[in-house]
Amino acid sequence: MTEALLSWSLLAAQILLGLAMFCAAWRVLRGPRAQDRVIGLDTLYVNGMMLLLTFGMRSGTALYFEAALVIALLGFVSTAALAKFLMRGEVIE
Repeated sequence: MTEALLSWSLLAAQILLGLAMFCAAWRVLRGPRAQDRVIGLDTLYVNGMMLLLTFGMRSGTALYFEAALVIALLGFVSTAALAKFLMRGEVIE
């Protein structure tokens, strides 16, 4: 019973995360300002990371968890670089 419940809940989480990724991609493509697009991109990488984590839970392999860690690190750095670019107009001083 609990294994079936876990499987169905992971499937539901993956479907909802896919829907959230679609909404974030829509915000990136149709955002009226650059700040909205940066927030959409930030949400997109967090949702992608969570989707990889749910794939890792379903499959039981550690490869998905490592890929999610790499996405988290690269997403944080890219968000910080984009925010600095929007604030000052340059990334490297």
